[in-house]
Amino acid sequence: MEQRHTREEKMQAFGRMLDVLDTLREKCPWDRKQTNESLRPNTIEETYELCDALMKNDVADVCKELGDVLLHIAFYARIGEEKSQFDIADVCNHLVDKLIFRHPHVYHPSQVGAANPRPLPYGEEQGNREFSKVKNVEQVLDNWEQIKQKEKDGNKTVLAGVPAALPSLIKAYRIQDKARHVGFDWEDRKDVWQKVREELGELEAELQREDRQRSEEELGDFLFSVINAARLYKLNPDNALEKTNQKFINRFNYIEQHSIKQGRPLTEMTLQEMDVLWEEAKKLEQ
Repeated sequence: MEQRHTREEKMQAFGRMLDVLDTLREKCPWDRKQTNESLRPNTIEETYELCDALMKNDVADVCKELGDVLLHIAFYARIGEEKSQFDIADVCNHLVDKLIFRHPHVYHPSQVGAANPRPLPYGEEQGNREFSKVKNVEQVLDNWEQIKQKEKDGNKTVLAGVPAALPSLIKAYRIQDKARHVGFDWEDRKDVWQKVREELGELEAELQREDRQRSEEELGDFLFSVINAARLYKLNPDNALEKTNQKFINRFNYIEQHSIKQGRPLTEMTLQEMDVLWEEAKKLEQ
């Protein structure tokens, strides 16, 4: 792998970013008045912009958006420092300690020091010894969930680590995945399709009864079962849905562009005319 910058250059760049943030915090009226609460909506927006760049595999945009997210991380740490709560060093050290603790198969107690990690308290290292031998990625992930519950400030329950603010689709996937790591999962993934069909039938039945509340509940159950099926077949439902969103947008834009060229509003086009253009757009994708 080609090295773009030396370790020293990387550290200098990180320090330069912190210096600029310090200057802006002191001298820029906008930066000076920001709080955790005021930054939070922007942080969410920047995170979604990064996700969008990742989906498009736009390397230049990914680099730019990573910088925007990094700025927010540093900004929150600066605010924490001003309140004498924590600073960026605490953030980094806490992260490193957590990574070492959650990777006993890499940082076994007998190896701590060889890679110059920050040593963990003796009791934590000894308590983590049982997870030091793993054979594959799945075992690493299973251990990860169990180790997290051993941390002093870790999750007290299996599902406690699922953020309440996650988008519902992603949250459903994470809930199912966490349950899987403690053995609550289908023994044979093919069996999930019976559940999907069952939930679809219950949804159709409630729709026929025109019971809105029950229909909504059954729709949720059906979607949850489809997400479960995607997980079992190692498909990311969020990525899959976003690709379909983009596909629909591109095809619909094609229809709209033709209506503009013809000087006709979409509302005056027939569904059959739209379908013809839709199929043309599909062919162009191939």
